Amino acid sequence: MEDMKPSVTTSNNTNGDAIEARFTALCKNGLSLDEKTCIEAMKLFKETRHLLSSNVSAIGSGTLEETERFWFSFVLYSLKRLSEKNGENAQKGSDESGFTLCQILRVARLNIVDFFKELPQFVVKAGPVLSNMYGEDWEARLEAKEMQANFVHLSLLSKSYKRAFWELFLTSDANIDKQQNATSASDYVSEYHRFGWLLFLALRVHAFSRFKDLVTCTNGFVSVLAILIIHVPIRIRNFKISDSPRFVRKGDKGVDLLASLCNMYDASEDDLRKTMEMANKLIEDILKKKPCSASECKTETLENIDTDGLIYFEGLMEEQSLSSSLNILEKDYDDAIHNKGDLDERVFINEEDSLLGSGSLSGGAVNVTGIKRKFESIASPSKTISSPLSPYRSPVSHANGVFGTPNAKIAATPVSTAMTTAKWLRTVICPLPSKPSAELRRFLSSCDKDVTNDVIRRSHIILEAIFPSNHERSVTGSLQSANLMDNMWMEQRRLEALKLYYRVLEAMCTAEAQILHAPNLTSLLTNERFHRCMLACSAELVLATHKTATMLFPTVLDRTGITAFDLSKVIESFIRHEESLPRELRRHLNSLEERLLESMVWDKGSSLYNSLIVARPALSAEINRLGLLAEPMPSLDAIAMHINFSGGMPTVATLQKHETSSGNVGSSILGQNGDVRSPKRLCTDYRSVLVERNSFTSPVKDRLLAFSNLKKAPLQSAFASPTRPNPGGGGETCAETGINIFFSKINKLAAVRINGMVERLQLTQQIRESVYCLFQRTLSQRTSLFLNRHIDQIILCCFYVVSKISQLHLTFREIICNYRKQPQCKPQVFCSVFVDPSSARRNGRTGQDHVDIITFYNEIFIPAVKPLLVELGPAGTTARTSRIPEANNNNDGPCPGSPKVAPFPSLPDMSPKKVSATHNVYVSPLRTSKMDALISHSSRSYYACVGESTRAFQSPSKDLTAINNHLNGTRKIRGALNFDDVDVSLVSDSMVANSLYLQNGSCASSSGAPLKSEQPES
Repeated sequence: MEDMKPSVTTSNNTNGDAIEARFTALCKNGLSLDEKTCIEAMKLFKETRHLLSSNVSAIGSGTLEETERFWFSFVLYSLKRLSEKNGENAQKGSDESGFTLCQILRVARLNIVDFFKELPQFVVKAGPVLSNMYGEDWEARLEAKEMQANFVHLSLLSKSYKRAFWELFLTSDANIDKQQNATSASDYVSEYHRFGWLLFLALRVHAFSRFKDLVTCTNGFVSVLAILIIHVPIRIRNFKISDSPRFVRKGDKGVDLLASLCNMYDASEDDLRKTMEMANKLIEDILKKKPCSASECKTETLENIDTDGLIYFEGLMEEQSLSSSLNILEKDYDDAIHNKGDLDERVFINEEDSLLGSGSLSGGAVNVTGIKRKFESIASPSKTISSPLSPYRSPVSHANGVFGTPNAKIAATPVSTAMTTAKWLRTVICPLPSKPSAELRRFLSSCDKDVTNDVIRRSHIILEAIFPSNHERSVTGSLQSANLMDNMWMEQRRLEALKLYYRVLEAMCTAEAQILHAPNLTSLLTNERFHRCMLACSAELVLATHKTATMLFPTVLDRTGITAFDLSKVIESFIRHEESLPRELRRHLNSLEERLLESMVWDKGSSLYNSLIVARPALSAEINRLGLLAEPMPSLDAIAMHINFSGGMPTVATLQKHETSSGNVGSSILGQNGDVRSPKRLCTDYRSVLVERNSFTSPVKDRLLAFSNLKKAPLQSAFASPTRPNPGGGGETCAETGINIFFSKINKLAAVRINGMVERLQLTQQIRESVYCLFQRTLSQRTSLFLNRHIDQIILCCFYVVSKISQLHLTFREIICNYRKQPQCKPQVFCSVFVDPSSARRNGRTGQDHVDIITFYNEIFIPAVKPLLVELGPAGTTARTSRIPEANNNNDGPCPGSPKVAPFPSLPDMSPKKVSATHNVYVSPLRTSKMDALISHSSRSYYACVGESTRAFQSPSKDLTAINNHLNGTRKIRGALNFDDVDVSLVSDSMVANSLYLQNGSCASSSGAPLKSEQPES
């Protein structure tokens, strides 16, 4: 069998010395680092140089020169983040080693998009080295995922700010005093734009502190817009405030400016007023401007505006003052980021294309390199539909100086979607009481023992652990103010999560009582694990609503002591029992469930293994030998004690030290109620952050909700001790029932992914059935192959072995190349597969516990599944299997009688649905909000909107006929609808998927062997 990519090495000493020389030159000449920092950088580089040598083809375009530059930037970024966190640079102030990420990328000639796209490769490969040098918590201190999320948020906010600014203010000198020349006028207007962004950055640095979530930051730039409207000269305005219907009048006092902006951006007026107060305070403190009540000022910029509660700064926007203010704000921001190594957020206003990258961020993950791709230049759904990071907004009319219309259709953007979701939290959840309702108290008191106080105490402890307050009282000045802001933010999030928890818990209790025909729910309501899962799910939804870049999943798991398998049990019920949950949050939970099922539940330390050893005793020896069993879950008292002692967030190690329930620790694998605890997840679980925390992307619409049609069981049985008999009867234990339901979900998810690969590879339905059949049998009879692995690794191997048995000319390279185009792809799936170290030693490899997928296939997969292959096809299958590599048969043990393999399941309709195997043609239900985007004049893609034509006085049938004629015709006419000419760039499948909100992982083609840009199917 062929290899996926050649091995590129640079082990030659001469080449190694040359690379070190180039790295030294970059440090000394490019960044002007001092001697000590250069020595530290070289030490880290030497420790990871062998990884550079073995991963040349897996990074960037696959050339040694480009891979070097990436590796140099990764090493320096890691050094900056990790060494300063050790305290070495904490007290240095403005010294020579104060370099930022943007400075690193400039000297390495890289852009931010490419850097974040390739960084996960370094994090996975160099993780052990970084752990040895900087401690086990290096990944949390590196903050790579958080910084990537921050970059994406800033990309969104800068586009929203720029669009809003150009709608409000002139972009030309048409209405500016004719005495000013065009050049100075243009510069003058851009200075207002720059001032607004710098003031917004000052808010992020000084007011928002650690929790720079998207909703809070949107309130920040809206408050900046209000300050600009009040202060920017009226001649620069692009609207007449007295005539615009988008500005709400307040009786005879004039326009209520803040209420109008809140209406435009779905913001909270209370939150906006608080943010305005912070912004005004910064203008007063940093720019030394004297505030005065707007009601006492007579200026044309305040005409027709209700001035109650507004602050005005005299001369703030005068030409001489503006220039000085810009310099002060620049210096203040320089001082704030100099020693942090953070991203310089001014790049978004400077429009440094070379640094931002000419590629785009789409689908919640960095998936296009900085190299200009052929298909980027033509119109596509990702350009015309409001795609995740290239938001489209229909043009707003400025005719006669009227700023928009009250009923103007505006395509949704990620920022507007986030604000709409936050509005649900604010209007539906926040008004609820912060204590159990009368109905919920009835259920709690109907247990064998009244558990009301227990539920209230637990909720406060767990939510305090997830959203910890900073109890430091010795700090003063700006740090004290920042801590106060942190605590206010945390308190608000705790209350929101608490109210959501009580609301959904009541609905679940009502449903469970109906199933059991009894109000006594003692088994469920006294289960510690169940309540923690509910609290974690509530907190995760609150974090997802606010788009918090600093508390990404799986933060809620780590701080509550539950595992991925635990959380997967409540997601479906949570969605079902909160009917008002916005679609974006449903998508987030669906995406989360998919991620849990594909890999996280199989991680070391998952409570899945506690159930597996009961339901599948044959696996017990293997699970124990690999050390996969979970540790006991920290007790509630241990978490409470840690919070009181440290005033901070609990960590796994410290919580384990405080665990006092020694009665079931050590000899027993099961804690109270079967509770267990997962150790800290390894860095191999690194995932593109926007897939984790981005409602802008989603899996196939409610894909996993189809799992709700699987076997139903009372919720309390899902959380009962694995060895306990199932209350539903049938002679099964709760573990067996839970594992059967879990395996059904895994099979359903695998069916979705197998179907997608079959369509992409244009294989027959018989191949699809065979691959699915083999996957089912492998899960049921060779479950050990899934331990500590990703289900896609098994799916890919199933595809290859079935292709060999069926004598298809399908190489592993082709399978991997097409898998890269799948929305859930991440390179670690085929680059880093877990193998048992003892197995590696038997095959002549030492000290290696992760291999590429081809090695895994040859050495592990085939020997394990070979007995199952006989059942795949008709007579003669056994003979054909002789082509497969031979090895010792490492079966799990005696193969029990397996249940009948189910046929390929019926899948929910995908949206968009590909309707042509040979053309990029999709069908998708059309939402009204997307109509303007689809039929805009800038769109060169061709759409048929059934029920409403894309052309005036033309029936939809003519649109469909035009598409059919182009698809069926043989003439190749270069134009907007040429689907066949290879010379004309086409819209890729993945781009369509991204633009229509399908889930997208880190599936950039730059990972692994270098690939050409995606070509049209033929």
